[in-house]
Amino acid sequence: MKMNMRTMRNYWLSVAFLGGMSLLTACGGDDNGPTPPPPGGEDVTLQSGATLQGDISANTSLVADGTYKLSGRYTVKAGATLTIPAGVTIEAVDDQTIDYILVEQGGKIIAQGTAENPIVMTAELKQAGAWGGIHICGNAPTNAEGGVGSSEIGGATYGGNITDDNSGILQYVRVEYGGYTITEDTEANGFTFYGVGSGTTVDHCVAYKGSDDGFEWFGGTVNASNLVSINNSDDSFDWTEGWNGTVTNLVAYQAPANELGYDCDCLIEADNNENNFESTPVSHPTLNNLVLVGNGSDSEGVRLRRGTGVNINNGIFCNKGEILKVESPQTQASLTDGGSKITNTTISGTMINEAITAENDPDGKYTGKEWDNADFLASAGNRVDTNLSLSFDDIKAQCTWLTGAWAEVE
Repeated sequence: MKMNMRTMRNYWLSVAFLGGMSLLTACGGDDNGPTPPPPGGEDVTLQSGATLQGDISANTSLVADGTYKLSGRYTVKAGATLTIPAGVTIEAVDDQTIDYILVEQGGKIIAQGTAENPIVMTAELKQAGAWGGIHICGNAPTNAEGGVGSSEIGGATYGGNITDDNSGILQYVRVEYGGYTITEDTEANGFTFYGVGSGTTVDHCVAYKGSDDGFEWFGGTVNASNLVSINNSDDSFDWTEGWNGTVTNLVAYQAPANELGYDCDCLIEADNNENNFESTPVSHPTLNNLVLVGNGSDSEGVRLRRGTGVNINNGIFCNKGEILKVESPQTQASLTDGGSKITNTTISGTMINEAITAENDPDGKYTGKEWDNADFLASAGNRVDTNLSLSFDDIKAQCTWLTGAWAEVE
């Protein structure tokens, strides 16, 4: 091709520019800064030391045993998958921003650790509320108004009609020091499932020392197994908005306030819908094999309220004053007519329905029949043991599945 002098000069300037860009790209991997996905949706692998930040719209993988920083939000967009292999540590930086991981509808997270090489999501600041935890939004049913809700953190849409929706895999994952306070009424849990479907796999997960709930479900149909909630200052487990899933093997442990430096609330706080106790689908999970140990306070332990149903089999609830409370007519009716069941369960503490008066219940939402020890003991295999008290070592001795590095905390 024949070139004039101006064309030739522009040609060599372009070559030089492209060469310089190639050099910059080759040398740019050592700054450990945010690494966005490349244009065009190509898959990307982030090397150990990178900072996780912003949106990912292409499939993104971390490397096994790598260490990463989390700064601000890290959002998996629809159509993208975030893959986190065994041994990865993600540490939220102490930078006064809301650090959290959010998986939006249509996105996936594949986080697969092992018993001896778990995935640990933690924080530079080793105290409750240091960061915002992990939040997953799916397309499964919820009874939020209109069947669709908005996540408390990130404002992402959740809910739909795909009961077997698949948001990915969480296996052998530990979340530490979650519960960042967003507003006076809104804090971020360790693990939050918003309308997550039964196609999602969740097992062997630990929520440790958060300032809000350990695990919370907003509707959905996701099942789980081997969940552990330790020293979370609000509720160990919480559900609302029509969650219908099955969980096998749950452990909650709350150390006394004089050991932790803060108090813990309920072992379970369970709702159907706070604005309409009869909203459908009605919350009605099935929980098998529970050991729930409170902090020795006089407050509520397992609190069933606002129209929720539940099936509980083979449980131990102790170290709370009001160990089992049933607080709405709909929940009471479900238990007395057999729609809900509590079987093979031992409790230690007072089990009553809170005395309801016009003063503390002006709308009459909770007025209903007392559900007391006689109702509880009428169910198969239940008993009351006022001397029952368990330490965390006692729990580990009883729950043989609670072994391995995945469940080791400070």
